[in-house]
This record gives sequence, C-alpha cells and structure tokens, in this order.
Amino acid sequence: MIQGTCRLWNISISALVFLTVYNVMLTVKLMYSQECPKHQNLIEKPPRIVYQQCDKQKLDEHLLNLDLNLGRWDNRHKYKLFDNILVGDKYGVLNEVYKTCLATQSSLEKLLSITEVSNHWNGPISLAIFAASSEELNSLLLYITYLRRCDSKIKDRVSFHLALTEERRPKNFNIDLDKLEQFTCENPSEVLQHLMTELNRGGQNKWRSKLPYPQNHLRNLARKNCQTKYVFLTDVDIIPSKGMAESLDVFLDNTDCNGQCAYVVPTFELDARVHFPHNKTDLIRLVDKGLARPFHHKVFIYNQYATNFTRWQSNVNEGPDIHISHPVTNFEFLYEPFYISPDTVPAHDERFIGYGYTRNSQVYEMFVAGYEFLVLSPIFTCHWGLQVKRSRPPWREHQNNLNRKQFDGFKREIFAKYNKDPLNMMISRKT
Repeated sequence: MIQGTCRLWNISISALVFLTVYNVMLTVKLMYSQECPKHQNLIEKPPRIVYQQCDKQKLDEHLLNLDLNLGRWDNRHKYKLFDNILVGDKYGVLNEVYKTCLATQSSLEKLLSITEVSNHWNGPISLAIFAASSEELNSLLLYITYLRRCDSKIKDRVSFHLALTEERRPKNFNIDLDKLEQFTCENPSEVLQHLMTELNRGGQNKWRSKLPYPQNHLRNLARKNCQTKYVFLTDVDIIPSKGMAESLDVFLDNTDCNGQCAYVVPTFELDARVHFPHNKTDLIRLVDKGLARPFHHKVFIYNQYATNFTRWQSNVNEGPDIHISHPVTNFEFLYEPFYISPDTVPAHDERFIGYGYTRNSQVYEMFVAGYEFLVLSPIFTCHWGLQVKRSRPPWREHQNNLNRKQFDGFKREIFAKYNKDPLNMMISRKT
C-alpha cells in the first residue's frame, strides 16, 4: 500500500516537472521566434491592433492604439475622436521636462511639415489629424508609420490623435506594410506625393467640396492632449524658430500674468527660395529684401495686423532672451495670432466647421473675457511661400458664408456670457 502511494506520488512529481519544463521552453520559443505574424490577419481584427514587420536583420515592431469601435463623440455627434493613437517614445517625459507643448493639426496633404516642426521644436508635440474616408485613413496611417520609422525626432516627440467624420466614418483599416517596405527615407516629400496621387486617381480626395475640414475639433483635440501648463497652438505648416521651446522655459519661469495673458509669436511668410532664418536679424534682412513679409499681408491683412510688425521689427538692439516687445493695443475682430497661453483659455467653438470664423472667434472670446495679448521677441514663426490673392473655389466661400451665419448666434452668446461688447459687435450695422 505504501509502495503504491509512493509510486503514484513519484509519477505526479515527474509529470509536474515535465509540464513546467515544457512551458518554459515554449515561452522562450515564442519570445525569441524570428517569424513575423501574418500582418493581414492582425489588421482584419479591429480591437487593439499590434502589427509587426520583418526585415532581413531585425524585427521592427509598431504599436497602433486604434479601435474604430471606440473613441469618443463630439458634442453634436458628427465626429469621432481618438486620443493618442501613436505616442512618441519620449512624449511623456518631454511633457515633464518642458513647460510648453506645441499643439497642431493637419490632414494628409500637409503632414510633411511636421518633419520641419519637429526639427525646430525640441519639446512635446501634440498633433491631431483628420481622415475623410477609409482610403485616406489607410494612407494617413501608412505615412505616419513611415515618418516614425525614418525620423527619430517624430518618433520621440510627437503624439498623434485622430478625428473621423460620422458621415464617412471608416469601418476598418488596412496598413499596407508591403508598400511601406518599398519606401526609402531619403525623400519623404516624394512618398507623400505618391500617396496623394493614388488618392486623387481614385477620386478619394475630392471630399473638401462637400465635407468641411473640422479645424476647431482638431485644435481642441490637440490642445487637450498636451500635458504641460502652457500650450503653443499652431497650424502644422507654421514653423517655429529654432530653440524656442528651451527659451520659453526660461521666459515662463520669470513671468506671472495670473493666467490672463496670451503671448503672441509674430508669423512671417518666406520666399520658397531662401533658407529658414537663423534669428530675428536674418529674418529682418529677408524682409528688407522683399523675401519675407508678415503672414497673410497680401491675402488678408487683418489676420495678423494687430501684432504691429513695424514696432516688432524696429526693436533690433536686443539680446537673445525672450522678452515682451509690446502689448497689442489695437485689437480688432478677425485678428488670428498664434500664441502661447495656459490651456485654461476658452475652447475653440466647434460649430464653426471648414473655413471662416474658426480661429478669430476663439481669439475674440479671449479678448472679451479680458485676456491681454503680449507680443514676444526675438522668437518668430514662418510659413513657406509668399501668398497672393487668387480665386478661391466656390465650396470654400460657401463654408465661409455658413460660418458667418453661425457667428451671429455666437456673438450673442458671448455677450450674454460676459456681459461685455468691447468691439460693439452687438450694434446693428445697417448700410
């Protein structure tokens, strides 16, 4: 009896040891296997998609946090928003190190600009992107993956967020990793052009004539995913001068405005033939030669006019440290400065969709609420290309007219909210 019990015990111990060793070996094999999972199978399952690609020497793993069945709706249930679908490797740390996060937004055709932005801005970058169809989403995700693979600054610093429209919301997506392998890192502009050509050939990029670009949704999405006290809100093709993030840390350490200040960064247009100016002196030299000028100076002067570029350019005997050049004393409606402020400023009103009354409505509310606009020097931002007036497509003017009608209700709400009308916007303007 005792011998039978001992024999049974020994068999049990042996079986347990065998199973333990087998599980350890199986785990090691799975951890160090050089075979890639079939990415097509992974892509077809929408929940949390992890996809891998193999090359000849190493396994390059990408993590995409995107489940199209999740996300969150905007207030009017027109757009689906997804936070942090791809997070920079050092994004969290940079939000702890720097005082200012650069928040920006883009669709696919302008996304190349993020390469220059990330080259100039060493702090965290929160980028909201928009796709209007399944095909555009596929191209957008492919290009982001390409940029992260080829540009370590984007891979480290940029956190991507996504907005989709309910009207044409994709049900699934498929990242063509085989196509990714065909792209080289030498010319990201050519890669983007190739993707845009494919979209245009299939007629997938004609949505702008009927479907407005949700600028304010994207601005709010980018802003709210910054983790710093201050936010520098821009468009993706607005390029900051180099070293601005570090200089702002010093400036913001020595300033106190009780949360009611917006620090304006002057914005200029650059002739495409010149190099980006190293400093304010270089920029003014370009202005004197007619190779740079205030942003929108020819297209729509009121866009930046209140910044008072003449006064900013006249202050030439100054050091490299950021300081306040002058306050904005001639604020007027339609003013759209790019500014740095705490994220406690009013949100961008999402009833304004497409072109017209998107940024200036938010800046107008800040002004009514009592914010002071202070112009900084010697930092600046630039936009490539000297813009000129040209006929705009009918759909753009149509969107502007729709937003103009929306503004009538908006200004009444602002008056009721603050009981102020400093620009006499409530006075009927009959001609």
